[in-house]
Amino acid sequence: MPDNIPNVQLRAWRNEHQLTRADMADRINATPAGIAEHLNCDEERIRRWEAGEVSWPHTSYRLALTQLTGLQPGALGFRQNRRGQSRLIEATVMPPVDALRAEADLYGTMELAQQLQASDVGNGTLEALSEAVDLLCRAYPVVSAATLRDRTQKRLAQVTRLLSGRITLDQHRELLVITGWLTALLGCVHYDLGEREEAETARRAAYEMGRQVGHGELMGWAYEMSAWFALVEGRYEDVVTSSRMGQAAAGQSSAMVQLTLQEARGLARIGDRREADRALTRGADILATLPIPGNPDHHFVFDHAKWVFYAATAYTWLEDNDRAEEHALETIQMHTRPDGTSNAPMRVADAHIDLGIVHARRGDLDAAVEQGIAAFEIDRRSLTDLVNRAADLDRVIRQRYRREALASEFHERFVIARRALSTRQLDLLD
Repeated sequence: MPDNIPNVQLRAWRNEHQLTRADMADRINATPAGIAEHLNCDEERIRRWEAGEVSWPHTSYRLALTQLTGLQPGALGFRQNRRGQSRLIEATVMPPVDALRAEADLYGTMELAQQLQASDVGNGTLEALSEAVDLLCRAYPVVSAATLRDRTQKRLAQVTRLLSGRITLDQHRELLVITGWLTALLGCVHYDLGEREEAETARRAAYEMGRQVGHGELMGWAYEMSAWFALVEGRYEDVVTSSRMGQAAAGQSSAMVQLTLQEARGLARIGDRREADRALTRGADILATLPIPGNPDHHFVFDHAKWVFYAATAYTWLEDNDRAEEHALETIQMHTRPDGTSNAPMRVADAHIDLGIVHARRGDLDAAVEQGIAAFEIDRRSLTDLVNRAADLDRVIRQRYRREALASEFHERFVIARRALSTRQLDLLD
């Protein structure tokens, strides 16, 4: 799996100006620096820049890029030390599949230490709790939603008991923040499982805890959940509204980037290409100001690869097939290990749906259905989101290939998934 950090700022600039990689390469060659230096830029070079394989182009290319864009290399996402950062990240990341086990071990140790303290919340307990919450959030991409829901509910009950114990005001505030993150995570897994009322109740509770302690990022993520729910449920104006309200609270944080990208997706659903591109660019610019995440698998952390994933779906909805395909293919590549498994199966499932829609529009039913089936066969999935996205693909296929047997087969698979979601009988998918 590639360990380069995608250059989303350069990609966002190119997308906003509606240039293909070949178009951009030609324009670079036509700049004064390109002519004087006889540059021979091509689309493969642009791809390598955007993939993060080259973090600092040659002097002549940097000058040509500045002449073309009016921006300095740093504003286009280039960094002289990116490769060193990438290796550091790789060395510190724990595989998400191990996070749940580590959380259980940590919690057992913490409970034992707590019993030895005179106070209900002894020294180190809050730090251990925060670490446990981080581990649960890092387990989200790969651990089944039902398993994670049950573990998170158990932890919430244990942490809530501490709030009624002997604690200081500062400890009370920290416990509220910890409880807020657990509640937000619980809301996400409830929604993944189609438990809509429970998800909304948890979302509201997380927002209220964030409001009580003035925690803008937690409040921002609660708004982001509202935008996500609205996106899945087809309330696209509400997606934009919730995203913008959240941005007013979130500050410079991962929540701010996620909210900006959710705004872009809502705008894409409405069909506003210009504003969607602007939101994608804003998100890339904000992301560039944040530290490179040490744990990009954390559910409430926005990483550069996620920007590519969000852009894939936005361009699918805008019916920009070439750009949608480009981003979807790169999403799958970035998240697929050499053995074929994935560290972000839900992103990969969505990317397969995007590719299926593109293939269907281009007249290749076999490839469209193949991509759709690949999405259904991924183990860890948000069933709510998957059914919603599969409905997009099913609609395109039935519009274009209603009389084809293969179209009927995919529709039947989709109907089974929809029934599993509505009845909460997940075994129907086995």
